Amino acid sequence: MNQGHQLVSDLTLATAPSTAAWARRHTVDVLRRWRPEGDVVETARLLISELATNAVEHARPATGSAAASRCNTGMISVRLHLVGSSVLILVSDGDPRPPVRREPDSTATGGRGLLLTEAMAIRWGYYRPKARPGKIVWAEVGVQPTSDSLLEAGEPRPRDHTVGSMLLGRVLTGLDGWE
Repeated sequence: MNQGHQLVSDLTLATAPSTAAWARRHTVDVLRRWRPEGDVVETARLLISELATNAVEHARPATGSAAASRCNTGMISVRLHLVGSSVLILVSDGDPRPPVRREPDSTATGGRGLLLTEAMAIRWGYYRPKARPGKIVWAEVGVQPTSDSLLEAGEPRPRDHTVGSMLLGRVLTGLDGWE
């Protein structure tokens, strides 16, 4: 694919039990049409599932807030941006708190989303958009990193997250038979 060729897809979803599934379906459908190199589609499918699930959890207005009394549903937005051999996945929600990576014990049923994101993405990060409340969590997948110009000007530079192959192996072993 031509390095200068860029494709973008946006999807906004109300939070519901099926939101992460719809985000996954959308991501796979769009990326299959775009035909990125390598295992990008499967990696993006896993990442969007984790990021959308986290966003749904944090998109709902706090109980007892004025927003919660008007509306009991939050919204999340998904943006896919293909540039060259990389896909930038951006998921926004209304919660301004930064994502926090947890160290779950082996019996925990959740809390591995950012661990998986670190293991599967070339790099990831988050920022608070200037135009609206909340945050955008992003992850990049692909054969090689894109330039930082994909992220909005003036936003914090992405942090580079390097994960060892042993950790990646443990994550993939844990995912065997998942879905």
